[in-house]
Amino acid sequence: MPQRALGPFSVSAIGLGCMNLDHGYGPAVSAGQGAQLVQAALDAGVDFFDTAALYGFGANETRLAPLLKPHRHRITLASKCGMQGVDRGDGTRVREINGRPDVLRQTCEDSLRRLQTDVIDLYYLHRWDPRVPIEDSVGALGELVRRGLIRSVGLSEVSAPTLRRAHAEFPITALQSEYSLWTRNPEIAVLDTCRELGVAFVPFSPLGRGFLGGALPSVESLGTLGPTDMRRTLPRFDPAGNYPRNLRLLDALRALGAELGATPAQLALAWLLHKDPGFVPIPGTTRVDHLQDCLGALRLQLSPEAMDRLDALFPPEAIQGNRYAPQGASEVDTERFGFEGPVAR
Repeated sequence: MPQRALGPFSVSAIGLGCMNLDHGYGPAVSAGQGAQLVQAALDAGVDFFDTAALYGFGANETRLAPLLKPHRHRITLASKCGMQGVDRGDGTRVREINGRPDVLRQTCEDSLRRLQTDVIDLYYLHRWDPRVPIEDSVGALGELVRRGLIRSVGLSEVSAPTLRRAHAEFPITALQSEYSLWTRNPEIAVLDTCRELGVAFVPFSPLGRGFLGGALPSVESLGTLGPTDMRRTLPRFDPAGNYPRNLRLLDALRALGAELGATPAQLALAWLLHKDPGFVPIPGTTRVDHLQDCLGALRLQLSPEAMDRLDALFPPEAIQGNRYAPQGASEVDTERFGFEGPVAR
């Protein structure tokens, strides 16, 4: 398995985003299916695993603990705080963004217990809470480093100015944001800032929430999304307008893949791997065959001409629909292209 530098860590060039097992795209998968997927990743040489307190309101960390604990000495484990579940008082839990230092400290201690580990290698602030200065939240994470509870600090879905402020408070090891052929927003400013500051970049949703892998190849296939699948709320998957137009881009990706002897997922991931030797994408899946398809991107060599063709297939203005509905958009601190509308802060 090729390795890449992620701050002080050397990790597999493709990591595994574990959210899908418990959160975001429908009901949690069975214990057996989850164990099979994680073991397949370990067997293939994947040694970078990404989870969060939010995923399944702690269930994802709990699921991963016994699967990863025997391999803890050889893996890099990332988790997140600042967006977690809180008890509503009636036995149900709701998502809350909270970046107060005391909350972040408690969330870390809870995650350590669920993950059955003494230290988390890379600990991200999942979302910046604008009610709390970023310096206060990052300062609290820096204190967790000094206490030996985490090894490094990361951020998720923040803009270049926020990254600069945070990095001035405490060194940021990695920034995680959505980045793929059909989500190019980090190219506005964040990628250049990461390179300038020496911050690693971790693209999440590198397959466009399944779109670029061909998981939803038609408007009719959207009907398979269950009521708890977050894609039902995302403008790009709107079956009445945006999604049919986006599907035309997928047709072109399939055609290029056939020409180059690669699947759409492999092309999308290879594009990221070739964009920058410091990128470490973390695709998520619940299926072993999809995992194996993703890892096949590591064997794909793209020429400069192929990279240019992929860039031309997916110019930002060709993507129909925003990344998030208004509520979700208001919760991220990231730059937007002008045609996406104003930043919701």
